[in-house]
Amino acid sequence: MVGLTSAAGVIALLDEHDDDLKVYALQKLNGIVDQFWAEISDAVSKIEIMYEDTEFKDRALAALVASKVYYHLGEFDDSLNFALGAGNLFDLSLKSEYVDTIVSKCIDKYIAARVQEQQDPQNAEAMDSRLKAVVEKMFDRCYQDGEYKQAVGIALEAHRLDVVEHSIKAGGPAVILPYVYDLTMTVVQDQAYRNTLLHLLVDQFRKLEEPDYVAINQCLVHLGDHQASAELLQNLVSSGTQADLLMAYQLAFDLENNATQKYLTKVSTALPADAADTPLPKFAKVKSILSGKETIKLQLEFLCRNNHTDMLILKDSKNVLDARLSVYHSAVTFANAFMNAGTTSDDFLRQNLEWLSRATNWSKFSATAALGVIHKGQLSRGLSLLAPYLPQDGVTASPYSEGGSLFALGLIHANHGDEVLDYLRGVLKETQIEVLQHGACLGLGTAGMATDNDDIYEELKNVLFSDSAIGGEAAGLGMGMVMLGTASEKALDEMLQYAHETQHEKIIRGLAVGVSLVMYGKEDAADVLIERLSADKDPILRYGGMYTIAMAYAGTGSNKAIRRLLHVAVSDVNDDVRRAAVTALGFIMFRSYKQVPRIVQLLSESYNPHVRYGACLALGISCAGTGSLDAIELLEPMTKDNVDFVRQGAFIALAMVLMQQNEAQSPKAASVRKMYEEVIKKKNEDALAKFGAVLGQGIIDAGTKENRCSGWTSRSGHSNMPAIVGVALFTQFWYWFPASHFLSLAFTPTAIIGVNADLNLPEIEFTSNARPSLFAYIPPTKPPAAVTVEKVATAVLSTTAKAQAKAKKAKSAESDAMEEDEKPEAKSEEAKEEEAKIAAKPKKEAQSEKLGNLARVVPAQLKYISFDKDARYVPVKKDVTGGIVVLLDNKPDEPENLIATTTSAVESTPPASAADTKMDVEEEEAPLPEPFTYPFGDE
Repeated sequence: MVGLTSAAGVIALLDEHDDDLKVYALQKLNGIVDQFWAEISDAVSKIEIMYEDTEFKDRALAALVASKVYYHLGEFDDSLNFALGAGNLFDLSLKSEYVDTIVSKCIDKYIAARVQEQQDPQNAEAMDSRLKAVVEKMFDRCYQDGEYKQAVGIALEAHRLDVVEHSIKAGGPAVILPYVYDLTMTVVQDQAYRNTLLHLLVDQFRKLEEPDYVAINQCLVHLGDHQASAELLQNLVSSGTQADLLMAYQLAFDLENNATQKYLTKVSTALPADAADTPLPKFAKVKSILSGKETIKLQLEFLCRNNHTDMLILKDSKNVLDARLSVYHSAVTFANAFMNAGTTSDDFLRQNLEWLSRATNWSKFSATAALGVIHKGQLSRGLSLLAPYLPQDGVTASPYSEGGSLFALGLIHANHGDEVLDYLRGVLKETQIEVLQHGACLGLGTAGMATDNDDIYEELKNVLFSDSAIGGEAAGLGMGMVMLGTASEKALDEMLQYAHETQHEKIIRGLAVGVSLVMYGKEDAADVLIERLSADKDPILRYGGMYTIAMAYAGTGSNKAIRRLLHVAVSDVNDDVRRAAVTALGFIMFRSYKQVPRIVQLLSESYNPHVRYGACLALGISCAGTGSLDAIELLEPMTKDNVDFVRQGAFIALAMVLMQQNEAQSPKAASVRKMYEEVIKKKNEDALAKFGAVLGQGIIDAGTKENRCSGWTSRSGHSNMPAIVGVALFTQFWYWFPASHFLSLAFTPTAIIGVNADLNLPEIEFTSNARPSLFAYIPPTKPPAAVTVEKVATAVLSTTAKAQAKAKKAKSAESDAMEEDEKPEAKSEEAKEEEAKIAAKPKKEAQSEKLGNLARVVPAQLKYISFDKDARYVPVKKDVTGGIVVLLDNKPDEPENLIATTTSAVESTPPASAADTKMDVEEEEAPLPEPFTYPFGDE
């Protein structure tokens, strides 16, 4: 049978006067429209007239045919309008590209209308009832098919909380609630709407048979509801059950990991005090956890026990580089600080006192500040450790070492500064020396981060108004850190006003970056300020505008922010602004790091070296610790760039990407480490590139390979504020090398640390269901093999040689006769071959391993970790997210075997008795090292 070759005959029927013939024609056209749409499109106006004719008996069919014609023409808006007019003839259950496309357009239009209704109800247009009907049908179809996640996706974007709630109940809270939470935190851009959703989630989590306290706690932190957090902790502590008490401890540890100092202080203040006759001060323990002291003590224990610093790397770099050049001296100082971050190990400094004494001026400042990185977290000993360097009445010392010690004090107490804020304020009030002001301002900002403390802010403002370039720059940064994330209008107005008045570029830059910190996490609320800064004629303030975008939208993946940054990256006339715009992409997209290489690929090939450098940092920041092959492929060519600072950026970024990556995880790791050595040893290599290579060596092995700087999110998924701020300030080393120390704020110990109800460390065992080599430590560098120099043969006379030969022959004959009987029986050739085969045969590697408390567990390893359900100790939290894990003791009546802590000797509180702790001390502690003092002479 011959197929239809033209629709002309059917189209001709549309001109008939009889409605039945027209309907017949429309029915035929509806069946062949996908084949002959081009021919039918000439007559689409006639079909439209039929639809508009109110007396025509089959208007819906005319609308459907017109919709399909416009769909094939690519006019999707017209197609959607006619599809809505088709009513029930537009069948949503049909599986076709036409239906899927029109439904998609319908949902998009519905979402846009709903968002307009929510955001601007007065000017919003009335919703088309037909549009509502189609979307409601889609929801019903999702319910029937059991596709509750699809319904949730549409409902979240359309602000339909009723559908979200119904989907949670119908689809099963255990499955749908985590999905809704994840979408709320990653997809929803509007902060006010996100908070509404979080309130809904808190209610839903509380309605579960077993309330999910961990999820409730996370939601409350995002909402900033400190009162509700305090009530949750109080209810759990007061419930009287051991499980609830342990859960309260776990929530307190999670809060300390996620919340700001200001939030934690408010929660702690809202908690009641323990009764005077209480034998076990439970609320005191919760408050101690919230203060951060317990967390830091446990992390220090982990870092001190697992110190794998490769001293040979530092030694080789130090020997190759000329210490007389401050850039090289500072580079090795930073690398040593990063490698030993938090470990309290100053062995390298002790072994190289002569090299250390060569530091001058700002190199001396950096070297002293490095103590703050090495001893980070030593809250109880911070002042005593730095006592030899801190300013003292009547003692004249180097202002650079004194200023560096004040900065070091802030780094030791970073984000936990209650004990030193008053001391630093006192020093700042009393001194007029610029370098001391500089160190004190940075120390105050770092220790008082996000405290919103007006007194500290005013002290810093006084230094700023003195118009000192050195002190003013640090004051601007310090003001930003103290008011971090507050969006304080007073602070913003004062800082921007002074930035326009002063003539010092250093001060303007400090204020520009400080302003960006004030708007941390504010998203849409920062748009007005971003517009203002981006349009400023001063390039330094436009530079601050780029960092304001980075801080306000950190981790959101906001398309709006990305578009703005990409536009500035290719259009601004100032290189610094363009570099900052590209760097900021890394902050915004760290949650979706796999997309970053694709976005910056063209920028990495830009003619402008500043843009290429920005692309390096964007890749390093977003892909830190992931070992991303796509990022490495882009960075490797830039290590051979013809511009020195681009090579520097590539070296630093590669180190960030390959942190905690061994050869089993990332085959490129070994070659990158080798490349650093070769670059440092090259005599004709530029100083900036060598600086980047040495910094790379320190970053890639940060904290003895126990730390990683990819902790942009905390273990529960919150943005890690100190880490993000630390990296933003670290990028300022472009202008001022000592800013490199701020990177230590981003170092997060990667471990599983189990604690019992007394917050002691019991002996536990859990399984890593992955082969041990996959997450093993990187092997240490081997020292070069000793080269033996062969001796030249001495000339011997022929007569002497003959006499020696005779004597040797006679002696040999005697010894052979004596040893004949003692000679062992020689092995057969077959036996030798068999032994060789056994030695050469590779041993089969185990597919799992047992780990104990205080074990190093990198984030990629967490999915392989499992606890035996029948074990004595099991986590109170269902999901293993690493960090500090509170353990439930299933055999509380049996004596416990506890791990003796090595850091307890340095704590001010006396250790408890053996009867109280039941601690079995298996080995004696090593003696404390002798006090160490930098060999800096007075100036």
